[in-house]
Amino acid sequence: MDITWKAVIWHQFGAAINMLENAMRACPDELWREHLHSEDSQQPEFAEFWYVAYHCLFWLDFYLSDSIEGFAPPAQFTLSEFDPAGLLPDRVYTKEELQTYLEYGRNKCRTRIEMLTDEMAPQRCRLDWPEMSVAELLLYNMRHVQEHAAQLSLMLGQRVGSAPGWVSKEKSRLSNE
Repeated sequence: MDITWKAVIWHQFGAAINMLENAMRACPDELWREHLHSEDSQQPEFAEFWYVAYHCLFWLDFYLSDSIEGFAPPAQFTLSEFDPAGLLPDRVYTKEELQTYLEYGRNKCRTRIEMLTDEMAPQRCRLDWPEMSVAELLLYNMRHVQEHAAQLSLMLGQRVGSAPGWVSKEKSRLSNE
């Protein structure tokens, strides 16, 4: 695949990951697991900051994987995102744990883009997924990361009064750029 296109994809996908990272770093400890609904709300904890970040990182990882068979997130994380009952993980993950998962995802993403070839890009991404090419799944994944980075920034703006700024481009370069 043309290095120009790989670089464009990496610079924008990396920027989305950076925006997620900036939101996570900006989150004060008291907001990390604050229940964002009213006291008498019966809503589950899916709206807590830590969980939105975890959900985003889990799917970043999964969408960069070749198939569901053999997929496993790093050891401290579970496959709870696959649970049809919508169960949350067994515990709240710390900022440090999720920052480590973010770095893992960033590196996996960068490697996936670097390894992308002209032959691979139009291929169906995986059999366990709706018909979508490898290249399209990368863009789908980038949109998912950006959606949750924006959601976390909105939470910060509403609860803290400020949020990290826009990241226009990932500054690091691909190895063959």
